[in-house]
Amino acid sequence: MKTFSMKPADVQKKWLVVDADGVVLGRMAAEIAKILRGKHRPEFTPHVDCGDNVIVINAEKVQLTGNKRADKTYYRHTGYPGGIKSRTAGEILDGKFPENVVIKAVQRMLPRSRLARKQLSNLKVYAGTEHPHEAQSPEVLDIASMNSKNKRSA
Repeated sequence: MKTFSMKPADVQKKWLVVDADGVVLGRMAAEIAKILRGKHRPEFTPHVDCGDNVIVINAEKVQLTGNKRADKTYYRHTGYPGGIKSRTAGEILDGKFPENVVIKAVQRMLPRSRLARKQLSNLKVYAGTEHPHEAQSPEVLDIASMNSKNKRSA
């Protein structure tokens, strides 16, 4: 037996659209991270970017379970002494860039490497229903119907 190792030239990338309306953030991010890495493919190769491109729409309507909307805190540092800043998930979702919550959730489920940063660039997140990737003729990936726990009503 020989182990098949995919070459970068052999990769066939697809485009997938995920509607985040009412979907639980963590469950959606775990599925997207798996697709970006290419672990859903039988020919998965860990050192090659063999994942698909994912477009997330309606990122502002993503759901968080429990009290995470009020309690989950995102930290950043300005670079100055004592310059730590924090915002809750609710503040970010109600703010100017609600798509950052989805991007951070997926980013933190990928490994910390050059390849993972390249794979994260294959993720496109939009707050509303419109996206400029119609020319790629993306397929719809319905994460809400995969499991009954994936969807929450407001």
